[in-house]
Amino acid sequence: MTGKNILYVSSEVVPYLPETESASMAFEVPKMVNEKGGQTRIFIPKYGVINERRHQLHEVIRLSGMNLVINDIDMPLIIKVASIPKVRMQVYFIDNDEYFKKKSLLTDKENNLYPDNDERAIFFSKGVVETVKKLNWSPDIIHVQGWIASLLPLYLKNYFKDEPLFKETKIVTSLFKPSFDGSLDASLAEKIRFDGIEDDSLMIVKDPTHSNLMKLSIEHSDALIIASKDIEKSVKATALQSGKPLLNFVQQEHFQDAYEEFYLTQVLK
Repeated sequence: MTGKNILYVSSEVVPYLPETESASMAFEVPKMVNEKGGQTRIFIPKYGVINERRHQLHEVIRLSGMNLVINDIDMPLIIKVASIPKVRMQVYFIDNDEYFKKKSLLTDKENNLYPDNDERAIFFSKGVVETVKKLNWSPDIIHVQGWIASLLPLYLKNYFKDEPLFKETKIVTSLFKPSFDGSLDASLAEKIRFDGIEDDSLMIVKDPTHSNLMKLSIEHSDALIIASKDIEKSVKATALQSGKPLLNFVQQEHFQDAYEEFYLTQVLK
């Protein structure tokens, strides 16, 4: 992995959020890349449950201050950064008071999905790419996982398609078991169209369930990883039928060699 730049975009990562299959891999994969000579950046949302003082987050003024237009409304983008102790990995946090001050990741106290989860996903994807542009850091691979990162492949291949920084970038999507039931707001596709994206694949998220978000991500990715034993059957079928390079499920204790080989021989071939 020497000399390779990997951007890891996730819904969650340890130690900032509780350990789950997804949060653990969002830490372990970049750690492996770093140890093998690559360069990484990790991006997650700055959820309200993340303790800024304990984890020593600080705002990066030169990266903050931009407004992102979401459904015709200007929303301020705030960028914070921290380093994971002992492993020297930088984590960037996408923040906005309206979207990410909530004290839960997905649902309110009554376990109902937040009504603006769709806009949070749009804001997060656009915010990640705009921040990487400001960093002027060209990733060889953007590796995405989780519902809130699921729109990034679509945006990179459409909204940001003329950005020279990403001309050679490959997108890998990791597929995990579903993180929510039900659907995001039904107007998600219309809000994406407001950004000038008229891709036919938006029909997939006419009903924005978890499985349909993953199918949209598959559609615009270059390679896929089945990262959980328990992914939805329809998502697995879509991945297998896509004809794209695919790494089947590997136990976490054995993933390092499998992921490195997949990156180097299937994704960056």
